[in-house]
Amino acid sequence: YNLDNNIWVLFIYVCRRCCCTIRREGTAAAAANEISVDFEQTREAYKSKDSLELLRSLVVFKLCSYDFLVDKNKEVMDLAKKILGQKTFDQFMKMTFYGQFVAGEDHNDIKPLIQKNHSYGVGSVLDYSVEEDISQEEAERKEMEYENSIDHRERKYQAHKQFSDRRGGVTGARTYFYADEAKCDQHMETFIKCIKASGGSSMDGFSAIKMTALGRPQFLLQFSEVLVKWRRFFTFLASQQGKDGLEALEQRLELTQLQEFMTKLGANGDFYGWFTGRKEDSTGCIDMLDWNSLIDDRTKISDLLVVPNVELGKLEPLLGKFTVEEEQQMKRMLQRVDVLAKHALESGVRLMVDAEQTYFQPAISRLTLEMQRTYNGEKPVIFNTYQCYLKEAYDNVTMDVELSRREGWHFAAKLVRGAYMYQERERAKEIGYEDPINPDYESTNRMYHRCLDYVLDEIALNRKANVMVASHNEDTVKHTLTRMNELGLIPTENKVYFGQLLGMCDQISFPLGQAGFPVYKYVPYGPVNEVMPYLSRRAQENRGFMKGAQKERELLWKELKRRLASGELLYKPVY
Repeated sequence: YNLDNNIWVLFIYVCRRCCCTIRREGTAAAAANEISVDFEQTREAYKSKDSLELLRSLVVFKLCSYDFLVDKNKEVMDLAKKILGQKTFDQFMKMTFYGQFVAGEDHNDIKPLIQKNHSYGVGSVLDYSVEEDISQEEAERKEMEYENSIDHRERKYQAHKQFSDRRGGVTGARTYFYADEAKCDQHMETFIKCIKASGGSSMDGFSAIKMTALGRPQFLLQFSEVLVKWRRFFTFLASQQGKDGLEALEQRLELTQLQEFMTKLGANGDFYGWFTGRKEDSTGCIDMLDWNSLIDDRTKISDLLVVPNVELGKLEPLLGKFTVEEEQQMKRMLQRVDVLAKHALESGVRLMVDAEQTYFQPAISRLTLEMQRTYNGEKPVIFNTYQCYLKEAYDNVTMDVELSRREGWHFAAKLVRGAYMYQERERAKEIGYEDPINPDYESTNRMYHRCLDYVLDEIALNRKANVMVASHNEDTVKHTLTRMNELGLIPTENKVYFGQLLGMCDQISFPLGQAGFPVYKYVPYGPVNEVMPYLSRRAQENRGFMKGAQKERELLWKELKRRLASGELLYKPVY
């Protein structure tokens, strides 16, 4: 400030010129490093396919667009099996639907396809897709056996016969039903084989698991109820302190006010002392993550875990009593999950925990989070799945990211739009609780991009977060590429992954892989006869998908015509 005025003006001018030069150079360097992907180049998109495979895709996608064949696909396939016989029917399926959407019968059978895709830059998420093909009556009996013991629960968590078969309206995810503990052990062994197959097929693979296959779903139902009630109680207390309407992580409870309010309600226990005793530099306030931490030590503070019963006008214990057998079932489920995580770590495989229905999901996410705390310290091993058609998806993502920051482990997520929309809405309407699903497709898109942008920003900040963009939506993929370029995220960092189903959207997957992005196909496998329920659902899913998206069929025709005109109709992929 003591400089002569002219010198000061000159100094500012030079600084501005330097900044402009740096900005131009930085912009030019960033532009030079940007990677763009053209999803219209059919030659690159389908170079891993011969012409018969392209023709098969066209035929299958066309058949999936006929309502009659899709709605009656099980009856049609049963009739074809009777006419052709099992052996000829299996061969026919391998030439059509099975060959399009399923990699093979066992871990040896699938290796050629996995290796071929890998040579073209596309990895695999292995998913052993065998499931019980049981009648709705049998499904209802199995579900009601473990749900009918639930009394005095929130309506969302009550058993309801009409929705006992959890497959109803679900086209994008397989369903398990609890039989006994031996069956859960069998499922665990199946997942272990899948993990080993993934580790043996590639160095950077994924393996998918479902929590409902590993234990009695009633435990997940009850644990979900506890978690949801506890979270809602925090929101209720925040509203009493004038903090309602804020984002989940922005809400804070002042401990002095909390203690006074709880004492008036009749709670026995020292909330203030519990939290201040746990935090060295307590600010006198807690957020949702601090609040949730009390569940971790439930055995020590059972007198604190109470919630108001509005109907009775008094406090009641949050955690109900588990029987000895239920406690053992819970422990065995946790042990199975831990065994799978250890096998994944030893095999160099990432474990993808699938999302399920909302009345199971809070418990599934919490168990997955505990696995992440244990195994994601050095690198991302365990991935959780977030369904962005849920109204609370953003809160779930932001809270888990913040928890990973505080505790220092690698956040890892797969973002999907969701597989249970029709079932969830029908259940909410019939039983009478608030619809948990976003009102329309556009709001789901906004939620998906909001969650995605938040995680991408987190990756740019500290490089400890990871995300799989599991989407067939080309606009979402392009949005991700744009944001990666803006944030300086390069494909070789392996922080942002892309995922699509086997047999679908090759025009997105393979150009991404050849451009150097980590992209994966969700690869189902299993014996032809035992994956029929999976194929039945895939036909239903593709019917809706193909009716709304003609581009893939147009690109397939374009490539076939190009090969015919250029004399490449007999093209064979080389790998």
